[in-house]
Amino acid sequence: MMPIKHLDIVVVGDEELVNALRLAGSSRYYMIKGDHDVRENVRKALAELIAEPDVGIVVMLEDYAQYVEDLLTRVRKGRAITPVIIEVPSKFGTKYPDVREYYRASVRASIGFEVEI
Repeated sequence: MMPIKHLDIVVVGDEELVNALRLAGSSRYYMIKGDHDVRENVRKALAELIAEPDVGIVVMLEDYAQYVEDLLTRVRKGRAITPVIIEVPSKFGTKYPDVREYYRASVRASIGFEVEI
């Protein structure tokens, strides 16, 4: 029997997302503040998280995905199971026309089958 390994859930987001998920129990986070260094800060945070073996899930604002598309592609196409990167909409809405289908496809790609709720 393989031992269970506890992995961290890490949030990369603005103050509202980080505070909301901290209230939900997430203890690790990267709060991205300001507008001028957003690209560099997001890239640095995600690069660090990809390299950490104890990170299982990264929750990040979908607005930040444009800054790290190459890193996201590398993680999603790689052979490693973790980290799973989940993009969540900002308070201004989402860029995906059908959010349910986006998440359904994301789960299917991550675990290999579809989950119905």
